[in-house]
Amino acid sequence: MKTNLKHLTISSLLIGLGVLIPMVMPKVMIPPASFTLASHVPVFIAMFFAPWVAVAVSLGTAFGFFISTSPIIALRALSHVVFAYLGAKYLQKHPEIVLKNGKFTFANGRFQLFNLVIGIIHSVCELAVVSAFYFMGNMPDTYYSQGYIYTIFILMGVGGLIHSLVDFNIAYFVAGALYKQFDLPIFSSAVKQAKELKKILV
Repeated sequence: MKTNLKHLTISSLLIGLGVLIPMVMPKVMIPPASFTLASHVPVFIAMFFAPWVAVAVSLGTAFGFFISTSPIIALRALSHVVFAYLGAKYLQKHPEIVLKNGKFTFANGRFQLFNLVIGIIHSVCELAVVSAFYFMGNMPDTYYSQGYIYTIFILMGVGGLIHSLVDFNIAYFVAGALYKQFDLPIFSSAVKQAKELKKILV
């Protein structure tokens, strides 16, 4: 009960951050698209807690966007539920991928491969949403002037993948720093497994 209450509180804080970050963080502009640095970080951090926390944060941020931005942005945010749930479930079963030789490091091939897979799922889901609006004719004229391949597939698809990779690494760094002060279940499980493995090898 205490753990659920703590996770509920954390979910609420991450949802608040998920809505606030796009308003205050710098944007990388590649007309007609723009990418907000760290906008996905709260959802990624939620994945280090539990699948239901990841889903709750995804739904909460999407709701915030539904009442404050355009439908296309809100639906893109809603699509995050897919990668957030799948990624959190995988982390729950394989927490060891966040460590390399018992340490948290960006030079972790297993984590970066996981990051790439999540980024592809993330990008495909958002691409599906944007493509639906594009083919229904509900996008600004600037998106049509340069064609689908450039504005949607390259900018939104490939650009979205790169954005996802960067944000997940930011989340990994932030989560690693938070772990020194708070209990993150995935990190705690990874450290526990590493210690048990070390005992066996010794």
